[in-house]
Parts: sequence; structure tokens; C-alpha cells
Amino acid sequence: MFERKLKRLDMLRCALCADAPCSKACGETDPARCLRSIWFDNEKGAASGLPEANPCVNCAAPCEAACVRPGEIPIRALMTRLYDEVRPELELKPAADEERLRTELCGIPLENPFLLSSSVVASTYDMCARAFEAGWAGAAFKTISALDIHEVSPRFSAITSDTGSIIGFKNIEQLSDHSVAENMKIFRRLKKNYPTKFILASIMGRDDEEWEELARECAENGADAVELNFSCPNMAEGGLGSDIGQVPELVERFTAAARRGTDIPILAKLTPNVAFMSPAAEAARRGGADGIAAINTIKSVIEVNPHTYVSAPAVHGMSAVGGYSGSAVMPIALRFIAELGKNPALAGMHISAMGGVETWLDALEFILLGADSVQVTTAVMQYGYRIVEDLKAGLKLYLEEKGFQSVREARGLALDTVSETTNVLERDTVLFPRFHREACIGCGRCAISCADGGHQAIRLGDDRRPILDGRRCVGCHLCVLVCPARAITPSRKRISRRKE
Repeated sequence: MFERKLKRLDMLRCALCADAPCSKACGETDPARCLRSIWFDNEKGAASGLPEANPCVNCAAPCEAACVRPGEIPIRALMTRLYDEVRPELELKPAADEERLRTELCGIPLENPFLLSSSVVASTYDMCARAFEAGWAGAAFKTISALDIHEVSPRFSAITSDTGSIIGFKNIEQLSDHSVAENMKIFRRLKKNYPTKFILASIMGRDDEEWEELARECAENGADAVELNFSCPNMAEGGLGSDIGQVPELVERFTAAARRGTDIPILAKLTPNVAFMSPAAEAARRGGADGIAAINTIKSVIEVNPHTYVSAPAVHGMSAVGGYSGSAVMPIALRFIAELGKNPALAGMHISAMGGVETWLDALEFILLGADSVQVTTAVMQYGYRIVEDLKAGLKLYLEEKGFQSVREARGLALDTVSETTNVLERDTVLFPRFHREACIGCGRCAISCADGGHQAIRLGDDRRPILDGRRCVGCHLCVLVCPARAITPSRKRISRRKE
């Protein structure tokens, strides 16, 4: 199930175009849709939707000629590999319905577990409407407040891979710049036109009265639930945002204030800028919260310019600590979700997880660690609302192959395998690496890394292929990680090193 035949590495130059020329040039299939599915770990979904016969056989590949990077993307070869390598391993034909994806948020039905998180991607009626039409189950609307918001320009920056894809994303953006009245009008219109979609109203107050009043207004104007923003790192001055989330007493106090304003579900959105999240989460429960949303962005500084000495994004010669998101923060987010999921004091609370989700497999990791729903922003900013197609299709196929009737059956299945410390781990055996000589390109990267960052257990033979010294190897698997040809994998047999 988890062996990927095709990877992003196979199509790194693909731009994932809007209204892609390759698909326009092909009269048989939708190659752009298939390429996008490969990018988002849904290669099985791509293969399952192909025609019975491979139309790429004896094809002149007009798709490749029409590509915005002509000749750089092996579209025909990738389509053929979907037929030859992926399709034969499909265990079943995906169901047409999405019943397995249905879930709930504090008792309110969700069409699927995927929501937009509170940010620019859910900040207007039109944006939310287009997202709902694309298949998102709901949206956490951009945080509403009574503050007069004026944004800076520019306000985004990013750390990118060699292909230009965003790895880590920094923002210094604040809250909704619409008035409370304008946002309430949007809620009423969304609920009227999309009654089955979930509206999660993110709010931020400055005192007890504002938290209570904002919660009341959102409930009266169509919100299904309220999300209390105790975590925005860009609104920390004056006792707002993450300044609240770091103080459990304030979390409890303002949650209780919001609870006085409404009886609809309340989620407390907590900050990762703490050592442990449980104290704030337990305080939110005492205040009347029904669930927790986590994580918000991480305080960060990135890209200090070596000539101007200003970090990014630079605004008239200055910058500021801002919120960091994207795939780089996902391991941190998973750690906090596991902490919340294992905490018996939070049993029964809804956990809405976020932090670096791009693919269905990312989302599944959060679900396996206790999340009930999954929120997304940075990936939408990079790739668009369309990613929900592969989020849903990939997760649905996984549930079908595992025999799960509901996404809720997968919730928390990995929690028992996560320990806060390493002292519980077995230490008497070694899992050696396995070298696939037919795939090895003889670069020697494994030998360099093992010599200078490992245990000097690999040398190159006369044919430039690696030779392992089993007496030195400790099974750290650094070589597996650095191999650019993916020619090293873990072996299947553990070797005992127990000293009698």
C-alpha cells in the first residue's frame, strides 16, 4: 500500500499548470490531472481512472510538445508507467461514493474531514464558495475581530526547494480586514447558498466582553462552530494571539467568556510556541471548549539578507518575527497532536489538526495520531483549492483497501506507538541497509556520509558500488536517506547484537 511507484522526483519540472496545455493537446486522457495526482501521492487514484487501453502507445505525444516546458516532462512515459506499474497493483476499483469520508465535528456532519484553515484562503464569500464547489467540507473563516486592521506589503516569504516548491512559508499577516458586520453578511450568504458546508468562525477579542459578543454574533449569523484564536504570532502585542495561548489561565478565562455568548461548539486554537500544549488544552476544556485546533504557525525569522541585513519579508528596511508554516512544520505539528491525542484529560474532545498538510497521506498521519478533522492553508496558497480532489480520493482509496467503513475507524491507531522518550525502544538488534546494485549509480554519497557522519561502515568497491562492513554498521540508515538514486533500502532481517 505504501510503496510509491512514481514520485515527485519523476516529474520535478512539471509546473502543475492552470488550464494545462498538455491536457488540451490530448484527446484521450487528462494527463495534467494524472500528473497532479502523482505529485500529491495519489498515483493509484490516477491509475484507477484511466481508460482500459493505454492511448499513449504509438502516440506522437502532443502533450509533451504543448507543455510550457517542452521536452522537460516525460508525460508519455509517466502515463505508461501508471498503466504498467501502478494499475496492476490496484487491489480494488474505487467506490463512486464518498460515504467512508463522512465524519462529524462536535456532532455536526462533515462531508469529509478536510477544512480550509483560518487565513487568506478563507477570507471572502467568493473564495469560500469556490472552495466548497471544489469539494472542501467547510472553512475556518479568517479571524474576525473588532480591530482596525491595516496590512503591510510585502507580507509573505518562503524557503523553497531546488524546484521552487515551498518548504517553509513565513507570513506577517494579521486578521480579517473586513468589519464584523461585513463578515456576518458573508456568513449569512454562505449558509444560505451552501447549507451542508461547515462554517467555523475564527474570532479574536481584546477582553471578556468582545470574546462573548463575537461568539454570539457568529452563532446568530450562521456559524456552525466558533474557533477561538489564542495563537496568532502576529497579534501578540497587547495581550492578544499567542500571548493568550501561552497562559492557561487566560485560555480558560476567554473560553468561558465565549461560552457565555453561545451554545454552539467551541474550539480553542492553540499555539505551538510552548513546551507542552496540554496545559492550555485542559484549561480550554475547563472554560467550556468542545475541541482543540492545532497547530497555528511557529514564530520565526528567515532569510536575513547579507547586504541589507534585513530578514524577509522586508518592509521599508524592517521586518518582524512572523508565523512559519508549510511542510517543514509538519513533524512539530504531529508531535503536538500526538500529545493531545494521548492525554486522557482531553478524551472526547474534537481535535482539528493542521500544520504542513499537502497530501492525503499527510492528513492520514494526523488522523492516525488522534485528529478528527484536518485543516489546510499553505498548500492551498501554493497549489489551489483543487488539491482537495486528491486529498479525498487518496484517503478514500486507503480506507477502502484497509476495509474501514469510516474515516473515524482510523483515528488514533498510531498513538500507542509514540513515546515521549526513547528509553522504551528495543536496542539489542540492528537492521542493516540493503544495497540494490542494479539501481546504484556509483556516486559514492553513501560512503561519504557514512565516513563523515556515521560509523565508517561503507567503502566503494572497484566498480564504485558500496560494500558494507557489518562489524561497523549500527543500522542508523543515514545512507538510506542520502542516496540520490533511492538504491538503498532497509533490509528485512534484524541482526542480534546482544552481548551474552
